[in-house]
Amino acid sequence: MTSSRGVEWTIWTDGACLGNPGPGGWAALVRGEREVLLKGGEAWTTNNRMELKAALMGLLATPEGARVEVRTDSRYLKNAFTEGWLARWQEHGWRTKTGPVKNQDLWEELLKAVQARQVRWAFVKGHAGIRENELVDRLAVQEAKSQRDPPGSEGRSGFRARRG
Repeated sequence: MTSSRGVEWTIWTDGACLGNPGPGGWAALVRGEREVLLKGGEAWTTNNRMELKAALMGLLATPEGARVEVRTDSRYLKNAFTEGWLARWQEHGWRTKTGPVKNQDLWEELLKAVQARQVRWAFVKGHAGIRENELVDRLAVQEAKSQRDPPGSEGRSGFRARRG
């Protein structure tokens, strides 16, 4: 996929959470005219929020108007865009059959980022040996652990990461 600027952008994303909710982390590998590795976390969050945050931050690292493929192991993220979930949620005032849409704030930010770019969504199987997916998974888990473990504790708190 090549943009009008002659640059192809690919973003690999992942999120992780220690417990759900609990300390979380996200990571995005952005490749195009440059390669950028982004990561971060939150002290109290959910796995889905971290999946959304990874995609958002990856997209924001690309120029507006760019052609981008986002590769994710989160069906929640991919299907919201490819199966019409977002459109239905908006049509119903950000409500589902069971109540308010969770993570509306991040969905709205993602919609803005997507509308400013030409985005294609691709599902990749997690933990299947795909180098880039394994990298962002590892970094997201590290970020989640860093939200929980103070420096020097060497991860002794006993939490296990829930991987997306």
